[in-house]
Amino acid sequence: MDIGIVSMRYAKALMEYAKSMGTEDALYKEFCMLDRSFRKHPDLRMALENPILTIREKFALICTAAVGDAPASREFARFMALVLKNRRENLLQYICLSFLDLYRKDKHIGVGRLITAVPVSREVRERIHDSASALLHASMELQTEVDSSIEGGFIFDINDFRLDASIATQLKKVKQQFIDKNRRIV
Repeated sequence: MDIGIVSMRYAKALMEYAKSMGTEDALYKEFCMLDRSFRKHPDLRMALENPILTIREKFALICTAAVGDAPASREFARFMALVLKNRRENLLQYICLSFLDLYRKDKHIGVGRLITAVPVSREVRERIHDSASALLHASMELQTEVDSSIEGGFIFDINDFRLDASIATQLKKVKQQFIDKNRRIV
């Protein structure tokens, strides 16, 4: 079984259904939250794969991860019931990611991630957002992260491209050049 093929089939079917019902925007928000829950709580995936939990408990867990205390949309609830009925909960994270990709392609949304050593100001964030949006000719979703291990500079991921201007990477390159130069001398 190819995880990618099965996950994409579920995601495509959901996207087509959501578009026919006009609910793709609401589902997108729920799946964004579910994706955040998967990334923030790796135990969620293990819990869904736990055979001791009942389908009802897994359903409640998924809905809580996607919408918190609010009620899940009818389409989301029906889709999760289908996933659980077909015992595909182990693929749910992949289905989620596939659906998010399909939605973003359909709505021309670019995804960017800016990693800096210190927090950036709102003005800088907005300038980067606007520049990336103009460059892609698409609307942008920009996430910012602070990672002190990069020591300075920034790392900017946009769709499938990465611009790494971090001090840590620059130091690694200098170190590698120094090592290579010494090897040639010996």
